[in-house]
Amino acid sequence: MLPGQRLLLHPAAKPLVFVVCLLPFAWLFYSALTNQLGANPAEALIRAMGDWTLRFICIVLAVTPLRVISGTPALARFRRMLGLFAYFYVVMHLLSYSWFDMGFDVADIAKDIVKRPFILVGFLAFVLLTPLAATSFNAAIRAMGAKRWQWLHKLVYLIACLGLLHFFWMRAGKNNFTEVFVYAAIVALLLGWRVQQFLMKKRLKPTSSGHIKLS
Repeated sequence: MLPGQRLLLHPAAKPLVFVVCLLPFAWLFYSALTNQLGANPAEALIRAMGDWTLRFICIVLAVTPLRVISGTPALARFRRMLGLFAYFYVVMHLLSYSWFDMGFDVADIAKDIVKRPFILVGFLAFVLLTPLAATSFNAAIRAMGAKRWQWLHKLVYLIACLGLLHFFWMRAGKNNFTEVFVYAAIVALLLGWRVQQFLMKKRLKPTSSGHIKLS
């Protein structure tokens, strides 16, 4: 067993990853308490939570390519936790917006979602991510069946694209697209790798006679 594989399988690995994933939230919480979020702390907090949501979605999408390319299957044991942290940060993003921007006024929030396309797209991404978080447990996999569970969790690709569109429209107001292009390049690379793997498997699919079919 490779040393890296051994470390990933260590009992302390998951608790360590959990703590690391919580660090951005802890830092933002501390910064809010100590007035270190700048002139507009509410906006800084909302955007930071959104940024970390998109980062965790990218990290989740990166697990499988890294696992395959590096030959470390133990990486897969962290994917579910990372996905739940993506959901945690999107909930914090939505909660911060609902609290600091809208004062928890449900009617105003509903109007704002309908009125502003970038918020509508972001809310749709949150809605689609919710069943993924709710079924990220072994009991849900058993209840749904592995095949249906896998198909449901392919929604993460659509969610990543909606998150990018939400980020793009949000930055369009200030004509600042540098970070958007960085995230778009990362997502495109990760999804492109999956398309390549799918095409390779399809091309090398065995025929009924047992021979490999090169399409």
